[in-house]
Amino acid sequence: MNSRNHRYGLGAAVIALVLVAAACSDGADAAAEAPAAGSETTTTAGNGATTAPTTAAPITTTGDSTPETPEASGLGTPDGSAPERLAPFTGAWTTDWSSATVDLGELQVGIAAPDPRDRIPPIDEPVFEDVAAGASWLEGREPGLLYEFGEGARFYPLSILTRHEIVNDEADRTPIAVTYCPLCNTGVVFDRRVDGETHRFGVSGLLRNSDLVMWDDVTESLWQQITGQAIVGELAGTRLAMLPSSLVSFGDFAEAFPDGEVLSRDTGFDIPYGSNPYAGYSTSVRPFLFDGELDDRFAALERVVGVTIGDDAAAYPFLLLEEVRAVNDEVGGVPITVLWGAPDTADALDTSQISAGRAIGTGVAYSREVDGQILTFVPAGEDRFTDEETGTTWTLLGTAIDGPLAGTDLETVVHRNEFWFAWHAFFPEGRVVEG
Repeated sequence: MNSRNHRYGLGAAVIALVLVAAACSDGADAAAEAPAAGSETTTTAGNGATTAPTTAAPITTTGDSTPETPEASGLGTPDGSAPERLAPFTGAWTTDWSSATVDLGELQVGIAAPDPRDRIPPIDEPVFEDVAAGASWLEGREPGLLYEFGEGARFYPLSILTRHEIVNDEADRTPIAVTYCPLCNTGVVFDRRVDGETHRFGVSGLLRNSDLVMWDDVTESLWQQITGQAIVGELAGTRLAMLPSSLVSFGDFAEAFPDGEVLSRDTGFDIPYGSNPYAGYSTSVRPFLFDGELDDRFAALERVVGVTIGDDAAAYPFLLLEEVRAVNDEVGGVPITVLWGAPDTADALDTSQISAGRAIGTGVAYSREVDGQILTFVPAGEDRFTDEETGTTWTLLGTAIDGPLAGTDLETVVHRNEFWFAWHAFFPEGRVVEG
């Protein structure tokens, strides 16, 4: 597939998404922000009203998934049936379409195929290489998902995730799904176990609010990637356990984890990893296949760091983070800090080659409680931060390198670097930290 250099129109977006699926399938066949310390923080709800932080109990982000009990009913057209565009799937898939937590009319067909499932194929047998091997084809500014586990760390390049969207993996004896939705720029890692049973997740070819809808191979339920919740099927209402991850540059990963592992291009698919099938998307005016209301406080595809703990959701716009570089806040009763840095980190959804994407930086969210002490972080030089309580110096990736707490690592909280429209669509009542 040739990369596209022009700016996105809606028609081009449709063509590109279908071409991604086609290229992946061909390959498969061939192979087989807060103010500075001491100042006030302004927060607004999704509707623009000023609100104070809530104090809901934090959710568990590790361990097995547990079913919730929201009302699940068949929703869609006025007579309760699925909309016409889903007709090819409601008869062929074993999904229980009568059990849903969302209106089936909100589901859009993102890939034009008789059965779009896994036309963008997940990676089910990932191969990893060392940092030196990764450096032979990845530039330092290229972005990817960092996942830490036990004594290890892995880097999943967006140059691969944009082509596959899901990696079914296992780390430290935990089955995980590493997921990325290019249309929303959301990277999320999940525990793949539901009631003790390991599921394999795939790309359904459906979208909701432009976000990836996954499917599982056990019940064929449909799952929302941003929230980790099953929205249609036998498991509707169940929520996967989210595991902390961060969107970072390969250079920062290599420096922090010289013994880490990098997802290899040895995927079994003949795909030109590094080229961008979504060229120009991140600077388009409107997201692909999104028919919801856009909140004009920010451009639709402006990036925010989204943090959701319990019933409390907060967004930290890159526009603020780039200015203040360290935000100290509380979400769901948990004291957190959001640090911004690595300003040369490439935008994976900009130019035809990911490594040449515009510089956008990254934001990483941590708990700011260390050994029972709440710390307050302030910027202290390029990609360096200090806490006011102990004077310790910290890196962007949360490691203390000098001072009383040297050798300590901050605990990453579940967060996403996502587009503004996506955060607002899924968390319309959430707080927006505007400084």
